[in-house]
Amino acid sequence: MDKKKLSERDICTKFITPAIEQSGWDIQRQIREEYTFTDGRVIVRGNLTSRGKRKRADYLLSYKPNLPIAIVEAKDNKHSIGSGLQQAINYGDILDVPFVYASNGDGFIEHDMLTGKERELRLDEFPSPSDLWERYKHFQGIDDKQEEVITEPFYFAEGDKTPRYYQMVAINRTVEAIAKGRDRLLLVMATGTGKTYTAFQIIYRLWKSKQKKKVLFLADRNILVDQTMQNDFKPFSGVMTKVENRKMDSSYQVYLALYQQLSGNSETIDIFRQFSPDFFDLIVVDECHRGSAKDNSRWRQILEYFSSATQIGMTATPAETDKVSNTHYFGEPIYTYSLKQGIADGFLAPYKVIRIGIDRDLEGFRPTKGQVDKYGNLIEDREYYLTDYDKNLVLERRTELVAKKVTEFLKKTDRFSKAIVFCTDIDHAERMRQALVNENPDLVAENPKYVMRITGDNQEGKAELDNFIDEDSLYPTIVTTSKLLTTGVDCKTCKLIVLDSHINSMTEFKQIVGRGTRLKPEYGKEYFTVMDFRNVSRLFADPDFDGEPVQIYDPEDGDDIIPPIPPDDGDFGDDDNNDPDDDGQDGEGGTGRIKYYVSDTSVKVINERVMYYGEDGKLITESLKDYSKKGILQEFATLDDFIKRWKNEDKKDVIFDELKEHGVLLDALKEEVGKELDEFDLICHIAFDQKPLTRSERAKKAKREDYLSKYSDTAREVLEAILDKYQDEGRFDFDDVKVLKLHPFDQFGNPMKIAKEFGGKNQYIKAMKELEENLYA
Repeated sequence: MDKKKLSERDICTKFITPAIEQSGWDIQRQIREEYTFTDGRVIVRGNLTSRGKRKRADYLLSYKPNLPIAIVEAKDNKHSIGSGLQQAINYGDILDVPFVYASNGDGFIEHDMLTGKERELRLDEFPSPSDLWERYKHFQGIDDKQEEVITEPFYFAEGDKTPRYYQMVAINRTVEAIAKGRDRLLLVMATGTGKTYTAFQIIYRLWKSKQKKKVLFLADRNILVDQTMQNDFKPFSGVMTKVENRKMDSSYQVYLALYQQLSGNSETIDIFRQFSPDFFDLIVVDECHRGSAKDNSRWRQILEYFSSATQIGMTATPAETDKVSNTHYFGEPIYTYSLKQGIADGFLAPYKVIRIGIDRDLEGFRPTKGQVDKYGNLIEDREYYLTDYDKNLVLERRTELVAKKVTEFLKKTDRFSKAIVFCTDIDHAERMRQALVNENPDLVAENPKYVMRITGDNQEGKAELDNFIDEDSLYPTIVTTSKLLTTGVDCKTCKLIVLDSHINSMTEFKQIVGRGTRLKPEYGKEYFTVMDFRNVSRLFADPDFDGEPVQIYDPEDGDDIIPPIPPDDGDFGDDDNNDPDDDGQDGEGGTGRIKYYVSDTSVKVINERVMYYGEDGKLITESLKDYSKKGILQEFATLDDFIKRWKNEDKKDVIFDELKEHGVLLDALKEEVGKELDEFDLICHIAFDQKPLTRSERAKKAKREDYLSKYSDTAREVLEAILDKYQDEGRFDFDDVKVLKLHPFDQFGNPMKIAKEFGGKNQYIKAMKELEENLYA
């Protein structure tokens, strides 16, 4: 057997897998071959989407089902033993695996991620599971008692999902740290990445191993607690309770509660003191960037009262200011899975930004001398700018323009796309609701819940929460709010986020963007759109923001609201969080400040430009053609490089898939440049400034008499039919004999009969290669 002639898969089957098994690894329980651990980035160009490549390790070896410990990357024998090592190290870093290996079937190269040392091993020297586990235990200083906790398996029932790779890393790091005695931990995971499921698995393993017997899960929204009990925490049924009616029942083991219910209010305080300070062994704090981050909050008092318990803070956006700090209390994050990484892995939805500049926002507003508002109030004489609008002064026509633009977008995409409009305060949210109703009277007449306001003061709106997040429910479709929807419940269906509120807080900005990041392909949601009326998208350039949009579009007056192809989940639940930012009562209510209402000042849209974000996070102010050209040139430096690769690559899809990784979607490019060009001409034209030929021109050129005359009548008719099919449909796989079974080739007989017209199958394939060469000559 000549190893050099074997494929990579043959090398695995004949040499690598047997060597691993002979070292004591169980093929059924410990070895995963071709382990895919990402979904592939969703690439968006125009309104088209595609998936990038998934990351896949050739072998993932686990000491226990929940404890991955080694990766092996394989290459065929034409490569050296260590040629796959750098890829293995990269995967080992992502998957948090301590030992990585590369092999070509002759032996192994080991890289120890703990010590940084490397060594070469014969095929029969691959380490056993116990060898690697003992090395890991020794390096980490894990004793036998700690090992019992660390090796406790995660919860799994038939039909259940298993943790994604980043959830496994978060769970394992947390459990190991707690087993070794750490009592304050912070987990940072982007919205939509399964924080509650991760929390459940951590709690389950610690509870099952009897490391932690009494557990408290703290949240700040009632709907979050209910969803958690019904979904991720359901396996705790029987030992789990929700703290209600300000009563603490000590007979349970897992408790779920709102901060507000435990901390009470001015009349009933310190409900949590019904239990002794050492009652809980473990406390998990969801959305810990909120009240628990503040030193003097009532929520912090709960944590300090139960200070002997191990405490885990979980958030998508840790709060770090002069006055508020998560890391000061919980410590530096033990693991971070960012929005940017979630989008890159294909687990979170990317997004486009439509940035709309309004003349009054940029130029400001100043009343004329003695001008009064619609209610007769004398307007204070000063300059009013964007930060004043809807807070100190209302330009009613501006509200109408925003509603008009939102409706225009939905009418050109999908009028039943779930949308959240973030407003300055409750009064603004109500006026925006009215404006949206007036822009959509047909659908409101069918169902008045098409547009609804959901704010802290409105019970009718809050009661529609479940319907808004239910993908099977059309209504409500558009909801207006102020602060109440920035964090909370799981809204997988949100396709449009509208920003008409002044936002300076990076934490708040991340939370708002997080409302749309959940992917739902079966619902038709592979990306979402942010419409920005307040220039809040400037925060994308902030170094603290870790998830760039795929496109920013600034339409000018008269331009289409849809970007041209070239160029939490919000809880509206119980309002017992008493968020002062959400009930900014208006007019003279509460603040003593007069809000002026101006109804006769005109407003209009004035600017537009298109920008894409590259893979490096830089904003690129260029067209789709310019962006694609750069991507193509990253793969092919010259025209000769491209043509050589095109001729040598039998499967052209390989080329197209590689271009996708550079963000080049040829279908989107065709929409702009022209559908009559095939991929070859499209690439030559865009990247190398070549004059393109249409498919019709290429087919006509290939049908010339001196080329086709050497074939028999039937063979010639087959070739002409192939060229006609290419002309009508575009790219054609000339080597695929199976197409001969399809129309119109079936009129010439079966594939075998057609091949005989060319002198046999090999001669048919030769004729197809010649046809392709002639077509692209």
